Amino acid sequence: MKITDVKTWVVGNPPPGAGGRYFIFVKLVTDGNVVGYGEAYNANFDPHLTAKLIEDVAARYLVGRDPHDIETFFRNAYSSGFSQRPDLSMMGCVSALEMACWDIIGKEAGKPVHKLLGGRVHERIRTYTYLYPKSGSVVPAEIEGKNVYNDPDIAAATALEYVKEGFTALKFDPAGPYTIYDGHQPRLIDIDLSERMVKAVREAVGAKADILFGTHGQFTASGALRMARALEKYDPLWFEEPVPPDMPEVMAQVARGTSIPVATGERLTTKWEFARVIEHRAASILQPNLGRSGGILETKKIAAMAEAYHIQVAPHCYCGPIVAAANIQLALTLPNFLILEAIKTFDGFHETLLKKKIVVEEGYVIPSSEPGLGVELDEAVCDAHPWSGSQLHLGMVGTSIDLC
Repeated sequence: MKITDVKTWVVGNPPPGAGGRYFIFVKLVTDGNVVGYGEAYNANFDPHLTAKLIEDVAARYLVGRDPHDIETFFRNAYSSGFSQRPDLSMMGCVSALEMACWDIIGKEAGKPVHKLLGGRVHERIRTYTYLYPKSGSVVPAEIEGKNVYNDPDIAAATALEYVKEGFTALKFDPAGPYTIYDGHQPRLIDIDLSERMVKAVREAVGAKADILFGTHGQFTASGALRMARALEKYDPLWFEEPVPPDMPEVMAQVARGTSIPVATGERLTTKWEFARVIEHRAASILQPNLGRSGGILETKKIAAMAEAYHIQVAPHCYCGPIVAAANIQLALTLPNFLILEAIKTFDGFHETLLKKKIVVEEGYVIPSSEPGLGVELDEAVCDAHPWSGSQLHLGMVGTSIDLC
């Protein structure tokens, strides 16, 4: 079996935009006409440039080769151009192509990918979701007035609705802007709002749901600990990425100084970056995104390293449904799996992009028994929604916190 063809899409994500502005998909085709799909969570450059990079990596290291040779592909790409170090841009490409290879491998074997990774240890997958507005854009900068992101009463009411739907964990980030100059000290207004939001949600849901405090590397270590002290009494399940991801030694200061478990990983890639988090005991929950972390097999290795230190894994997914499907296949195999990020119930455009929806019942994914990743991308929908904008998938405020 050999890879013979590669195709990419940059698909615009229509309003309300949950999961980001666009999704980057790839299709691999074999000489036996077996198709595999992948997705990159890669936000550094224009997505069409990223799509070209994916095609380049595929041409160099996959076309004409057997998709079963995952390790050889990874080592070739990881070492490309005399690099051999973690690189988010390369690993976004590798991750997309690698999961497409696994999709092919599973389809060729007639088995879901999790059956080829040791089998499943979970019958269903617990999920969480962000709190989202009921209507309109989900982008905070595009919303005026009181809303689910800044009003404790609205957040509490929304949380209660989600709990009634079956969710047992909910995430939100009321901790203020994240800027290109972070980490910073939280403003008193940010600490005050965060405490009021967390308090309101806790009072609304009681012990029926965990609270995930979803910050984005905004703070210095001392600033994060100031925030944590205000929240500890409400017992959040985690404090996500309390400081920027580049210095796990600093994140470890936060982990040692608060009773709230620290979670991190969406901006990290490969076993080498996650190894530093583990080495410094910087987090007790890892959040790899399979569209960036190096792919399914690389993230299985990351999870195995974490397991040895009793660290749990909660795959990240603020992107499209192919990464979600890969997350599900991997999560099923992990003894140290904690919880999976969902975009609500993977309805809306996430459902439209697939020929068959990811099944979520009462807050839990019911795994597909179909071979490969268990989903099929609707290529006609991809063709009908090309991305033509100039913005990146996500962004940060370009001024210091005192000007926000």
